[in-house]
Amino acid sequence: MSLTFDSSRLRNPDLTEEHESWREQLRRFIDKEIFPFVDEWDENGCLPPELWKKAAEVGIMGIGYPEEYGGTSAGIDLHYRNILSEELARTSLGGLPSTLLSHGIGLPPVLGFGSDELKKTIIPPVIAGNKRIALAITEPSGGSDVANLRTTAVRDGDHYIVNGSKTFISGGMGADWFTTGVRTGGEGATGISVLVIPGDAEGVSRTPLDRKQGWWCSDTATIYFDNVKVPADNLLSDEGHGFLVIAHNFNAERLSMAVMMEASSRVCLEEAVSWARERTTFGKRLADHQVIRHKIAEMKQRINSCQAYIQHCTREVINGTAVFGDIALLKVHCSQTLEFCAREAMQILGGIGYMRGNRVERIYREVRVNAIGGGSEEIMRDLAARQYQL
Repeated sequence: MSLTFDSSRLRNPDLTEEHESWREQLRRFIDKEIFPFVDEWDENGCLPPELWKKAAEVGIMGIGYPEEYGGTSAGIDLHYRNILSEELARTSLGGLPSTLLSHGIGLPPVLGFGSDELKKTIIPPVIAGNKRIALAITEPSGGSDVANLRTTAVRDGDHYIVNGSKTFISGGMGADWFTTGVRTGGEGATGISVLVIPGDAEGVSRTPLDRKQGWWCSDTATIYFDNVKVPADNLLSDEGHGFLVIAHNFNAERLSMAVMMEASSRVCLEEAVSWARERTTFGKRLADHQVIRHKIAEMKQRINSCQAYIQHCTREVINGTAVFGDIALLKVHCSQTLEFCAREAMQILGGIGYMRGNRVERIYREVRVNAIGGGSEEIMRDLAARQYQL
């Protein structure tokens, strides 16, 4: 009996011809400029500098940003960003979006809370692919506990003097600016502010974090601030409002990660099905063994639920009715689905799946960073429970 299989996404009635045209444009770019080099970039531990400019030319860097800064926002909704996440996930190169699109979490606070002058200085060169910006929140003393960060910024006339360090900063080695969480007041969330710190300011130094389990090509760094003098005009919003500035980012980041995890789960499923159809054991195809068929069926079942959940949360965000706890639990659901699908795909591929140079092997070793980054599964569940007032 042959296995019938459709690896396509669940039909999304919200997608238009314009959305699918954007997908086709992205796929042509990725197939030409990224797919042929995935293994090379991963083994080399970096992305080529010219990729940012190329990505900007096809609209990747400026998608959703105002036209006045060189972006494309007219008629652009969240589905366009989701499609970008899906298509990049097809490469299986998790370190690619975390570095190439680091402005996706570093730039929105500037756009939402920066002065007009700061916006004009930073946004155009970033979305043109000429400069880079990274978000610097996580510290060696703690990750998800943002309200207790320790990096200090003391007002000194028209400047702040910043001391402290940040770690696990995606895009950190190549960033020209850091959107940085600092403590300007007392303990807790009300003492937090956000400063944009130039990467070339005196007293800023960085070291690469290049001994990672996955995301090898990701430009991940620890950043050090030693009496760094930062103009007070680089403050985003007001002093003490930093937690709100940072939280403004959370849901977009988590939804994007969920979309990428669901798409990566589909990659695992597609690779498993392809191998199961080709590989013969005990006189028949793997796909004809019931145990393998059941693995594939459960992978598809879990992926379907992720796709439906993503569509629901996307509609809620677009309509302005998003429940943050639901998005937090969406991330948990997608990370658990990815872990399951990566494991089952590895079981189906067997030895060949353990060898470098295939998409499942890469996704398998990058599962954990998805379950931790952007808020761990444990933090996400607790956040949701608190919002639901349990």
